[in-house]
Amino acid sequence: MTRRPLALRGLLAGALGFLLPGVQAPAHAQDGGALGARGRAEGDRGASAPAAAAAAPAVPPEGAPSPPGAGDARIEPPRLVERVEAEYPPEARAARREGDVVLKLLIDATGRVTEVEIASPAGDGFDEAARAAALRFRFTPARRGGAPVASRILYGYEFRLPEEPPPAPASAARDQAVVAAARVAASAHLAEPGRAAEAVPQPAQGPGPATGAAPIAVTVRGAEAERLRQSAQAIKVIETEEAQRRTADMGEVLARTEGVGVRRSAGLGSWTRFSLNGLADDQIRFFLDGVPLEFAGYPFGISNVPVNLVERVEIYRGVVPVRLGADALGGAVNLVTDRDVRGTHGAASYEVGSFDTHRLALTARHLHEPSGFFTRVNGFFDYAKNDYAVDVEVPDDKYVEHPARVYRFHDAYRAAGGGVELGFVNRPWARRLLLRAFLTAYDKEHQHKLGVMKVPYGEVTSGEATTGVSLRYEQPLGRGVALDAIAGYAYGRATFLDVSECTYDWYERCEPGKPGEDDIRPRDQVFWEHSGYGRLNLRYRPHPEHALQISVSPMFVTRTGDERRQANPEGRDPLTTDRDLVTWVHGVEHQLNLFDDRLENLLFAKQYVQLVRSEEPLQGLADRFIRRDRDTHRFGVGDGLRYRFNGWLYAKASYEWARRLPRPDEVFGDGALIRGNLELSPETSHNGNVGVTVDARDTAAGAWRIEANGYLREAEDLIVLFGNGQISRYDNVFSARAMGVEASARWTSPGEHVALDGNLTYEDFRNTSREGTFAPQVGQRMPNRPWLFANGSARVQLREVAAPRDELSLTWNTRYVHGFFLGWESNGRREDKERVRAQLLHSLALTYIARLAPRTLSFTVEAHNLTDERAFDFYGVQRPGRALFSKAMLEM
Repeated sequence: MTRRPLALRGLLAGALGFLLPGVQAPAHAQDGGALGARGRAEGDRGASAPAAAAAAPAVPPEGAPSPPGAGDARIEPPRLVERVEAEYPPEARAARREGDVVLKLLIDATGRVTEVEIASPAGDGFDEAARAAALRFRFTPARRGGAPVASRILYGYEFRLPEEPPPAPASAARDQAVVAAARVAASAHLAEPGRAAEAVPQPAQGPGPATGAAPIAVTVRGAEAERLRQSAQAIKVIETEEAQRRTADMGEVLARTEGVGVRRSAGLGSWTRFSLNGLADDQIRFFLDGVPLEFAGYPFGISNVPVNLVERVEIYRGVVPVRLGADALGGAVNLVTDRDVRGTHGAASYEVGSFDTHRLALTARHLHEPSGFFTRVNGFFDYAKNDYAVDVEVPDDKYVEHPARVYRFHDAYRAAGGGVELGFVNRPWARRLLLRAFLTAYDKEHQHKLGVMKVPYGEVTSGEATTGVSLRYEQPLGRGVALDAIAGYAYGRATFLDVSECTYDWYERCEPGKPGEDDIRPRDQVFWEHSGYGRLNLRYRPHPEHALQISVSPMFVTRTGDERRQANPEGRDPLTTDRDLVTWVHGVEHQLNLFDDRLENLLFAKQYVQLVRSEEPLQGLADRFIRRDRDTHRFGVGDGLRYRFNGWLYAKASYEWARRLPRPDEVFGDGALIRGNLELSPETSHNGNVGVTVDARDTAAGAWRIEANGYLREAEDLIVLFGNGQISRYDNVFSARAMGVEASARWTSPGEHVALDGNLTYEDFRNTSREGTFAPQVGQRMPNRPWLFANGSARVQLREVAAPRDELSLTWNTRYVHGFFLGWESNGRREDKERVRAQLLHSLALTYIARLAPRTLSFTVEAHNLTDERAFDFYGVQRPGRALFSKAMLEM
């Protein structure tokens, strides 16, 4: 039997967005000896293994100069260092059969083969034999900028019988694994930075394969995430591979990141306040694959998006790239789903746990290679009763309040949705042409008023259903120009129901009374919203060191409603008033790379336009309405700079004069718990960041990553949600300043047996208004906001515990939040102030992963709030106590 390589050509995904023509790596001769018939025929053509290796272009040696644009982030492919002889299937040997098998190997950052898929089967037992041997291979790992990273390669086995029995045992076999080396080409055919360019087939070099295989690709996992981290953008990237196997939801995953705060009013599905470096709520924009989240089928907020449908999270700190077409004041969060369009893949997960929690997520994709027709489907279902215990004050028969421990009884959450994506990829006329359609819906019970856990509700509910469609087109147009365009439409229907004629207590007892629990009158409201959006990005690269990008992003929202319980049945329903909003964000960006990519600079400018057309009822005159039209035009500029000192140390600085136009919910309210404010002014902020990163991954003591950042947010006309216990609405605070520092550190031991993580955030967010409503509190810290918090984790991992490629890990997470005041610091005596006390919460997870190629199974058992502490994100609103969850996940 002989085993010879199939020709590999490929693309190293995400290598600075440049085209990467494959170059054949040198062949590594193994044992000499007798060859099969085809092996000798090749040798007779005059290409011995050593000679062929010498003739083929070599992988650049360590320390050699990198091609233009590669800098210290060049990629080295994996290399086979320890092979295992595959057993020739006895039945095939007896029948004198031969076979060719192509395997897809996933190689981790230590050089171990962790997954093997059959890319091209041969049958007759050859597939199983080749897979069993490949699982025992060892490679030197692929490297990016000298740091080991996981990679995926194709490996070809040829099973051949000799023409006659060999005189000696099988010392005759040759075994070669050929992987693609890469050089960066100064090519004008570029996609958007960070997107892998398409592989260009190259003629075979050196001794070609007997089968004449087509070029094949090498993919480095996590390459795009690492490219973004090392870019000039002010970005934090979270990869969710580990989180997908855990039971923490998206809100918890984000809350474990420095600079990020995620505060909830209850359990799963509850109202959430998201903050980033001091700024919060709609001051941060949220996206799914670059599409505004509210138009992508997730109206219930970012914290409740299923983790298993997201591949990574991109957090932009205060400086938002032009390509997103956003008017965010304090930054943006982009959830990136699985953008891979190769082959066939599927995954499913199911989670069950305390408070009757059930979460199911499914995703699958398939590519028909000959036609390029691609299909992707996904779906999810979430349910939680949220009936956890809380400590409250309950009045007795004489209306004297006494402490009591009761269970929440009207806080259930149910959400479900799905999407399908159809189209063509990698065609001459379209890199991607994909049509996506989705439908999602959720229903939520309300246990009490927003942010006040005082009077329980028993029948107040709200919900929303959203459906929509989008069309995405990506294509290089030649001469260095690339196009990325998307357009879509979404329709939403929201409801709010509060018509109960009962007044409930904490024991779910009903006392008859007037209709309506949340307000002095009942409400039965329906809202309809039609939204259209688009984004056009054109990128032009006239030179390897320069790129120009233009972005145009229009959005249209119109909203109307119906109040079925009008106070004045003869009058006009206030919800039927005109509520139209048009927003345009235009931008241009120039990217400069100098000194062999040591320096990268992004300079950009934006224009913001908003047209509001609305009506508002006159105070005290329900039948009289006035027009409230407003046109707004603003400009903004920004810059991002990154300098790489060497392969493990780089620094960043960034600035944006940011503008944010009020969102529809801020202007018009949500029709339920938040009232509209048509007098809101746009926000403005000067955002600055400076930071340094140490990324030393290949040291004798293990892998280290240390980051330290400082930030400034100088904001005017800041929009903040305020409430008085009866009503909440957004108002302009006029001006505020946030200054802070954040730091994080991660250490992974050699062999990845132990990993330690930690981060700390301190922010000083103060009111700077010297006139208006909040002038008396000038210089004081903004109320009801955490200002010091930290996260930590420790993971211990064992391999090959019960099976050859399994893993068992134990992970501990902790979070500390320092105490903060509910109101302004100057109001009342310090010892009498209402405050949220300091909290230290823990969780513990045990995860087992079994890799049964081509399938991977994982099981997790996790305890949240391990010590059963009384947890509060908002004053007086208790979060769940100790809870136990389990999760199973299947990938194939």
